[in-house]
Amino acid sequence: MTLQEGAPVAIFGRIVSEKYRTYLFFGAPGSGKGTQGTTLGSLPRFYHCACGDVFRRMDTRSPLGRAFLEYSSKGQLVPDEITVELWKVSIEHAVEAQAFKPDIDYLVLDGIPRNVRQAELMSEIIDVKRVFHLSCPDRDKVVARLKKRALKDNRLDDANEEVIRRRLETYERESKPLLQYYGPELTVPVDATEPPVVVLQTILSHIVKDRKKPGDFTENPNS
Repeated sequence: MTLQEGAPVAIFGRIVSEKYRTYLFFGAPGSGKGTQGTTLGSLPRFYHCACGDVFRRMDTRSPLGRAFLEYSSKGQLVPDEITVELWKVSIEHAVEAQAFKPDIDYLVLDGIPRNVRQAELMSEIIDVKRVFHLSCPDRDKVVARLKKRALKDNRLDDANEEVIRRRLETYERESKPLLQYYGPELTVPVDATEPPVVVLQTILSHIVKDRKKPGDFTENPNS
C-alpha cells in the first residue's frame, strides 16, 4: 500500500499526520556519507540517524535485539524486516526524547535503506525529498580512504584490501539498485572525491532549492 503525501499513517501504534520528511545519503563504503550526514545533522531542524548507530544503541535484551544477535552472532545476514524494525524503534526513542521533532525537523539517513526491500518497507513512513548519491567511480581511491580510516580507528581487520573490495562488491550488487528505485527525479549525483566542504556546499544548495516557505529550516516553521 502506498500513501499519498500528507495522509495519516499509524507509526509505533499511534497516528501521525504526515510521513517523515527525509534526505537520504547514499554511496559506497568510504564515500563520506557518514561525514556529510553528521554535518547536516548538526544544523538546526535536521536530525541525523545512521544505521550503524541504531545497531550500537539497540537493547540486546529486547526481542528485536535478541533476534538481531541470533543472526549477526553467526555471521548471517540480518533480515530486512528486523533491520527496519530496529530503525523504527530508534526513531521512536528520538521522538520521545524530543531529539527529533517530526512536525518541524527533517530526517537525515545514511546506511539505511540498504537495499530495495528495506526501501519498500520504509516507504509508508518516510517521504524522501532527495537522494544524495556520493559517487566515487575510482575504486582505488575508495580503497585507500577505507584503509586510512580503519587504521586511524585501530580496526586492523577492516584495513585488509580483500575485505574492503568484498564490501564494495556487496554494495554494487545489493545497494546500487536503490538508485533505480528512487529514480533520477529524486537523485542528486555528488562528486565524493571533492573536499568535504565542497561536497557539503553542493548538498546544501539543493536543500535550499527545496525550501517551500521562509519558515522552513527555522525555529519558527509556521512563519
